[in-house]
Amino acid sequence: MTAWPDPNTDFVSGVLAPDEYGEAWFFVFVDNDILLRFDEQGVFQPLSGGDESLVESLSLKKHFMGMLGDTACFAVEGQRSAAHQFGGLRSIFEASDNLLLAMAGRAQQICQWYRDHQYCGKCGDKAIELEGDRAMHCERCAVSSYPRLSPSIIVLVHRGAEVLLARNHNFPEGMYSTLAGFVDPGESIEETVVHEVREEVGLKVGNLEYLGSQPWPFPNSLMLGFHAAYESGDIVLQEEEIADAQWFALDKLPAIPGKMAISRWLIDDYLYRNGVV
Repeated sequence: MTAWPDPNTDFVSGVLAPDEYGEAWFFVFVDNDILLRFDEQGVFQPLSGGDESLVESLSLKKHFMGMLGDTACFAVEGQRSAAHQFGGLRSIFEASDNLLLAMAGRAQQICQWYRDHQYCGKCGDKAIELEGDRAMHCERCAVSSYPRLSPSIIVLVHRGAEVLLARNHNFPEGMYSTLAGFVDPGESIEETVVHEVREEVGLKVGNLEYLGSQPWPFPNSLMLGFHAAYESGDIVLQEEEIADAQWFALDKLPAIPGKMAISRWLIDDYLYRNGVV
């Protein structure tokens, strides 16, 4: 499966920064916008150990995320500066590799979790950050709030030499992608695949094959990627969500997402298996 990137298994998650480390990366956010810096080739670069004075001048709160080899990785909640450019994570999609994009997404979610859990959701008291655990804790209720993850599926439906692609109402003109949806309470991942396809386009699918996952911070999702074989039915759109859905020949695909998205990995993998790429 040459389309599928290798997992980032060298990163070791952590909460307490070591006293000493070699290098450092700082992913600086203001709300959900990341500080943008690019090298001479236009590749996104986080701030590094040599930028610590800049980090300190911008920083409101630093969160240690973990170690990538000898590099300590930090999510930084910053303040906006006219001297620096900020933008959404999508602005680094085509200027980053899978590792840096995943780290930036992790940093965004940690910063957002911290901002959103300053107060207990049960009683409203001020929460405190636990030492040694990624949690905001209410001493009155003894309730701890951890970073939220919303599991969701994303699926490429195939029918021999054709794949089903759809577009929602917010997509750029002409752009199509795979189907996706969140897991409902009490539902297995496999049940979600079948029900989302039936709900969004009216088709019955089977022969589910799990391929891999991608953290997707738009917002707080963990995308679980599948291939599913068409079994029966005609396309019937869930019109409040889906603007269009069609079967496309493998050699006549429309505009599809870029190579940093799991939807593209699912598509490219199927093309590779069928000798198209």
